[in-house]
Amino acid sequence: MTTTRLAIGLDIGGTKIAGAVVDERGTVVAELVEPTPEDSDAEPVTAVLVSMIERLRAEHDVVTIGVGAAGIVEWPGGKMLWAPNNSYRDWPVREQLEKVTELPVTVDNDANVAALAEARLGEPYPNMVLITVGTGIGGGLVMDGNIYRGPTGLASELGHIILNPDGPRCGCGNHGCFEAYASGTALTRMGREAADDDPDGLIARLGAQDGEVSGHTVVTAVQQGDETAKAVFARLGRWLGVGIASLANIFEVDAVVVGGGLVETGELLLAPARVAAREYAYAPTARGIPPVVPATFGGDAGKIGAALLALDHA
Repeated sequence: MTTTRLAIGLDIGGTKIAGAVVDERGTVVAELVEPTPEDSDAEPVTAVLVSMIERLRAEHDVVTIGVGAAGIVEWPGGKMLWAPNNSYRDWPVREQLEKVTELPVTVDNDANVAALAEARLGEPYPNMVLITVGTGIGGGLVMDGNIYRGPTGLASELGHIILNPDGPRCGCGNHGCFEAYASGTALTRMGREAADDDPDGLIARLGAQDGEVSGHTVVTAVQQGDETAKAVFARLGRWLGVGIASLANIFEVDAVVVGGGLVETGELLLAPARVAAREYAYAPTARGIPPVVPATFGGDAGKIGAALLALDHA
């Protein structure tokens, strides 16, 4: 009987932290989810990570730990330099976790590790752009089968290409980023604007029940057939397609894969994105248009990819 090595994969997002025990084939053996602490700086987030690791290790014999974190990660040192939607700054994640767990730890950007999972375990795409649509927009590039990070891990900030310099303010401080137009945060903003415009509409009513309008409110309204919510989603999807077209024009890729929590809404988001991606494609008759496909692993890609990356380096 061959035993497969196990790793813990941790995915730190703006609103939740997901952890899993994963084997070398990318199979999830056990998983946990915790909300990201309100004060999302290094100390409270580290406490959640350590607690999750302890609970997962209690049941499983793991050889390494991988962390995917939203924001800018110094590679291969594993220090979180900065994040647009979390408070941590200059946080030596790798060093701290190795000290506490006495296991090798590998840390990378959350979208990079998600891209690795999709490129390797999904439809194999040796050249691929992954766009993760969650609280923010993450991006991962896989070129010739490897994560493209740039010399020190600072490349591929795909969520922060500028679509409109006069656009809404982004969590990073700039205006009109891709993230400001096509993320969960953008969906919340558009939902609140729609509720303000129509205080008796379904979005406003659902928001009043929940205490506030969020992206989730808009998704619920869409599921109930609300036309205003459908129009908000169509706008969000169109902006997603504009960003996709820009990236596909720069890179020659086999596919653009869309992951993250919001892709669970399926064609609601992807259909308008495909239309806009085609509309803004450069020389489509000469270059073709890469397919825009949903991620195989959805919101699970981050924790699975983090574990795979750790096993690669263990």
